[in-house]
Amino acid sequence: MAVGIFDSGLGGLTVLDAVSKRLPDVDFVYYGDNAHAPYGVRDADDVYDLTTKAVSALWDQGCDLVILACNTASAAALRRMQESWIPTEKRVLGVFVPLIEALTERQWGDNSPPREVEVKHVALFATPATVSSRAFQRELAFRAIGVDVEAQACGGVVDAIEDGDLILAEALVRSHVDALKRKMPKPEAAILGCTHYPLMEKEFQDALGADVKVYSQANLVADSLADYLDRHPKMRGTGTVSKFLTTGNPAQVSNRATQFLRRKIAFEAA
Repeated sequence: MAVGIFDSGLGGLTVLDAVSKRLPDVDFVYYGDNAHAPYGVRDADDVYDLTTKAVSALWDQGCDLVILACNTASAAALRRMQESWIPTEKRVLGVFVPLIEALTERQWGDNSPPREVEVKHVALFATPATVSSRAFQRELAFRAIGVDVEAQACGGVVDAIEDGDLILAEALVRSHVDALKRKMPKPEAAILGCTHYPLMEKEFQDALGADVKVYSQANLVADSLADYLDRHPKMRGTGTVSKFLTTGNPAQVSNRATQFLRRKIAFEAA
């Protein structure tokens, strides 16, 4: 049975790779909206419209559970979707959940009052849309007090990754880290708040320094999904085969995906 994984482009492949290794007996349908990437520069209504269209397509593939492996969609669209759009028999989960669980060292279902946590100074690297939504800060405030979050909108990084220009992506990462450090000279932890960014995790770590703990989402999401499916086995859906779908050019997207994951990936037209 299949679980859906959605991203605006190729970044969600970092999540797919981790969850596939963590859950080898589960089939996944990956949907990349490459024709409209990146989402990080779009307004909230546009992100909502594109995300609901993609999620509907994954439901049509038999995926009752869909992971939004896109921080911009999770930040700008998920709450609105949960409030008024998602049927009771379906589930759509975002990627903020396991990240904040790890940072605050508490489970998502823990509704006790916010408390102090060990990390006090956190750098958040994300797309402009995720930064402007303040969704990360809002969710963090429900669970922790006394945490200073400095957000850096990383314009251009997703575009460079999608274009396969990793030299430009590295230069942009270093530029954005320098800009962040001018605002927060000594962050204790850094959140890579876009699923494209784990492809540049080494560059982020090098620019930040070895003493900064970098939180990347893929493995955290994989562990969280495994726990969720243990508790909700019926949400594995009715799909019976893994596949990769894209709204972009399948041959071009397949080549990029194969480069990123270093294994053959074949996309079909969505």
